[in-house]
Amino acid sequence: MDQKTWERLVKYTELQGTSGQEDAVRKAFREDISPLVDRVEQNGMGGLFGVKEGAADAPRVMFAAHLDEVGFMVAGILPTGALQVVALGGWNPMTVPAHRFTLFTKEGQYPVVSSSIAPHLLRGKGGAAQALTIDDILFDAGFESKEQAEAMGVRPGDFIVPETKTVRMANPNRGLSKAYDNRFGVSAIVSALNDLQGVQTPNTLIMGANTQEEVGLRGALPAVQQMKPDVFFAVDSSAANDVDQTVGRQGVLDQGTLIRVFDPTVVTSPRLKEFILQTAEDNHIPYQYFVSKGGTDAGGVQKYGQGLPAVALGVASRYIHTHETVWSIPDFDAARELIVALAKNLDRSALDDIVGN
Repeated sequence: MDQKTWERLVKYTELQGTSGQEDAVRKAFREDISPLVDRVEQNGMGGLFGVKEGAADAPRVMFAAHLDEVGFMVAGILPTGALQVVALGGWNPMTVPAHRFTLFTKEGQYPVVSSSIAPHLLRGKGGAAQALTIDDILFDAGFESKEQAEAMGVRPGDFIVPETKTVRMANPNRGLSKAYDNRFGVSAIVSALNDLQGVQTPNTLIMGANTQEEVGLRGALPAVQQMKPDVFFAVDSSAANDVDQTVGRQGVLDQGTLIRVFDPTVVTSPRLKEFILQTAEDNHIPYQYFVSKGGTDAGGVQKYGQGLPAVALGVASRYIHTHETVWSIPDFDAARELIVALAKNLDRSALDDIVGN
């Protein structure tokens, strides 16, 4: 990974934008892709796509990341000034307390911390603690009262987004950040477009990012209805499961890009899977198979029209949907290379074979 790619990853992972509040990420994404494509289109959900035009009869090939990260929304303000929230995306409640966030209001941005219980207050309680839920966690922006919070512009519907810095770890092949799900995908799309500068692909190439993936794949269907692809690749980060052991596990760091063969929303077409595998092997790109318990935007689009071949590609990363995700730089490079190779090789003949024509 070169320094420019690393700096791009730092930029996108540090940007804050949860589902429905992706404006800052979308603005940066538009600035980055506009010089690299023939035109840029945005839809009513806020999804943004750059198009590299091919021949009139060329297949339409779409790669889509998603702009949003997990976060919270203000649901209510207590008389003490503490904030009640609802989750935007999936959180393990045990990972939420005692972290710093940013509260976005119409009047400005304020630092806020998720509540926790000091060990001193637990002394003498006895017995096992009850299972924590998101409803048990309040957010503290330092307000003295509900009236003070409201005077400073806080209202239900305001967004609360994790705040942290991106760093390279002691192992130079590891990064540590928030929001690698899915600023990985956003960064990989920009990186692939840079690699494809001056390259005429045998397709019309649609490269972009959807919105509100973390709250139910909401931006995916409007995107394909707008862009009308013939085949769809979701570019996303998945949960690694390799901390205590790697043997017999899937989603192992440094073993290459993920090819998702199954999740609860998509059974990957055998022909599409074989095309991806052959492309990876022909280009000596390391890859690993992945079976997931969660879905991606690929599941949100496959029922479009008469049926759309769709699959998720990407990487594994540890501790996703928290403040701190550990991820592999070699895996990022492999995913970037696979996107570029697929874009260069997916012509009309390949598409006809994928769909069985």
